[in-house]
Amino acid sequence: MPLSAPILAPFDRALRLVNRAALAVGMVALVASALVLTYSVVSRYFFKAATDWQDEAAVFLLVGAIFLCGAHVQSFRGHVGIEAIASILPAGVNRARMVFVDIVTLLFCTFFAWKSWTLFHEAWVDKQTTSSTWAPPLAIPYGLMAAGFTLLALQVLLQFLAHFTRPRKAA
Repeated sequence: MPLSAPILAPFDRALRLVNRAALAVGMVALVASALVLTYSVVSRYFFKAATDWQDEAAVFLLVGAIFLCGAHVQSFRGHVGIEAIASILPAGVNRARMVFVDIVTLLFCTFFAWKSWTLFHEAWVDKQTTSSTWAPPLAIPYGLMAAGFTLLALQVLLQFLAHFTRPRKAA
């Protein structure tokens, strides 16, 4: 859903492009996760071959799919909401409620993005890995979480700013 505010239009277009690319990556990651888990089941059942990497690989792929696609879902305001309340509130109160929800969501997403970038940095610098025998770097899921929450925070910020750039209706 493109924003109608002309001043935000270039930012909205850029974020929509990034969100579309993240969505494509997320779709590939979801399919890859399904393939990894299917391979794991088949190889264990038919060949009695243990795979010690598939669970972490699937989790890393799912983390990427979930966090990278959050901003795309938010661009349609597709996250869970309680529409029953919105339908009974007067328009002015409902607008104030939406602004309040956007502020709280923006604060939460910004905090979570900051903490995720902190975790990513620590994992990268300290070369942290998982405790499995495969031991992939923890910077991978932390980086995906950080990137996803950063995109989500930017999307919410854009939608928050749109509340104040919409043209006022004449009385």
